[in-house]
Amino acid sequence: MARGAVDARVQLPGSKSLTNRALVLAALSDGPSVVRRALRSRDTELMAAALSTLGSTVVTTDDDWLVFPGRLRGGSIDCGLAGTVMRFVPPVAALAQGQVTFDGDPHARTRPMSGVLDALRDLGVAIDDEDRGTLPFTVSGRGRVRGGEVTIDASASSQFVSALLLAGAAYDRGVTVRHQGPPVPSLPHIEMTVACLREHDVDVTVGTDTWAVAPGRIVATDVTIEPDLSNAAPFLMLALTSGGRVQVPGWPASTTQAGDALRDLLGHMGAEVVLDDDGLTVTGGETILGIDADLHDVGELAPAVAALCALASTPSRLRGIAHIRGHETDRLAALSTELRGLGASVAERDDGLSFEPALLHGGTFHTYADHRMAHAAVVVGSAVEGVLVEDVDTTAKTFPGFAGVWAGLLG
Repeated sequence: MARGAVDARVQLPGSKSLTNRALVLAALSDGPSVVRRALRSRDTELMAAALSTLGSTVVTTDDDWLVFPGRLRGGSIDCGLAGTVMRFVPPVAALAQGQVTFDGDPHARTRPMSGVLDALRDLGVAIDDEDRGTLPFTVSGRGRVRGGEVTIDASASSQFVSALLLAGAAYDRGVTVRHQGPPVPSLPHIEMTVACLREHDVDVTVGTDTWAVAPGRIVATDVTIEPDLSNAAPFLMLALTSGGRVQVPGWPASTTQAGDALRDLLGHMGAEVVLDDDGLTVTGGETILGIDADLHDVGELAPAVAALCALASTPSRLRGIAHIRGHETDRLAALSTELRGLGASVAERDDGLSFEPALLHGGTFHTYADHRMAHAAVVVGSAVEGVLVEDVDTTAKTFPGFAGVWAGLLG
């Protein structure tokens, strides 16, 4: 628990989402390139290892990672619990010569994969998943993919779309992805993918629920990774829970990252929010206000926002996030269970959560091997005495050393 008003400046590590997109495109590029300020975390190291297995050389000894594309080959890929690895790498593996097997952590075997696997089958790729639509599975690469048009239901994850787009320029006919189904969640992540492709001179056309990548070279391009804005959530929220001030330097003036929505969300919850040349500065007010928000496009922020809602002095409703049931865990069920266990008045709904003001107490907050659940836990723990966060080190997925940084801020 914070022992007073925090006044801190927090330097964030690089974006996991941007780092892993940059690594995939670098491995498919027409020459060597540099990924500057790459995030070093479990997810990005798993991606580097996966691409190395497939034939690239990824040098990760320094802060700037070097990528040398190689001839794609078969092998065995450990996805861990990384959605970007289990979804972005199979379309690359389809270009390999040989069989590529995929598996991961026990929780990873529950995450939906059919959107990517069925699309690859429609493009002529042989895949054996024993009709599970989940890990483990095998991609039998034949050195090329014909490409063309596919229709998928991406309502479970925007990563299904991004996965196909990232490799699409290397397919004989490129790829056109049409979404058919309920609205695609986390659209900013697809916008991020499109921006990354265009950085590499890939021709991308965007329509209504349609994305097309033309066949052609992926030009080797050095890129610099932005700070991971979603990782800022618990730190910025500490300004509200402690009545203090937290600044994050290097916050971009323009970005495709979902975490940028924190500026608007925290402003509505009672904070003063200022973005200037010094970065993003959040100052807490006299109380935390509840919020009625549709988080469909920024679902990764939902756990931390839910924790703040549980501490608010007025009711809250979080909507549009049914898809986060299919993340590292069923986040809606997990949040409802853990927050209620600390005394929160929270109701689980089909597409979100609702809250009434309540007095919280200490207890154990389980994280389910999910770094975003750990974010929720520490937000509550910063305002409530006696909250024990089980497995806080799961935050290493995107922020190695998180626990030490957090403890230093609490004093």
